[in-house]
Amino acid sequence: MANRAESVESMEQLAAGWRTLVLDRDPDADVRDLPGVRVRWADSRFAFWNCVTLTEVDADPGLLQERLLQAADVMRSKERPGFLWLFEDLLSEEARAGLEAAAEHAGLEFAFTGTGMAGDLLPLPAPSHPELEFVRVNTEERLRAYADLNSRAYGFPLEDGRDGLLGSALWKDGAYAYLGLRDGVPVTCAGTVETDGRLFVVLVATAPEWERRGYGEAVTRKALYEGARATGLVRATLHATAAGAPMYPRIGFVPNSPVRFYGLRG
Repeated sequence: MANRAESVESMEQLAAGWRTLVLDRDPDADVRDLPGVRVRWADSRFAFWNCVTLTEVDADPGLLQERLLQAADVMRSKERPGFLWLFEDLLSEEARAGLEAAAEHAGLEFAFTGTGMAGDLLPLPAPSHPELEFVRVNTEERLRAYADLNSRAYGFPLEDGRDGLLGSALWKDGAYAYLGLRDGVPVTCAGTVETDGRLFVVLVATAPEWERRGYGEAVTRKALYEGARATGLVRATLHATAAGAPMYPRIGFVPNSPVRFYGLRG
């Protein structure tokens, strides 16, 4: 089990970072801090922008069941599907043992796993990769390429990723988002966003046919390098999928809480 403070940090980074990203997508998005439940929901076709998370530490089985029911009610009230992000290390041992039964009772079904990570790892050396050229996402054309890479990597229709990102000023100016080009073609991407005194790594993706060549690590290093150079920050955080998790410790990230993602059943 991770240091409890780092698990709380991981949850707080999600809540703070997603507040910025969701409100960028829709200024009228549902962004609420309820007792024990935080809602960050743009009702976008891009399901990652539709998020709820539980916030209490050492929730017992009864409280966990109550919060899961609340979260499911929020999710049912929306037009578009999204995910409950549940940080396992914030639960009591008893609540963790009964998590799957409690989720099923609330009408939720397990979708996939992830891992929170953090580290005081900045600044990094200037990154390079012999097969890649890095360019900042500062035009709508590059943002479309960034969206499409994420859609392909995570199995979303292209239009869903575009709905989540196109037209954003934040991604072309406030974020440190980069494409890795191979022979002029975008093949990988990563971004960092300044979030409560940390660089928060978001939406790292590589085209499936170009995986396992070190592209994702290289472009993530680029996004961290440029973000740190601009902000002077030394700590970075992220939430990795199971597929991406092995890459980040090579950069200096240390895993903290496992994250379980749930959607509505049926």
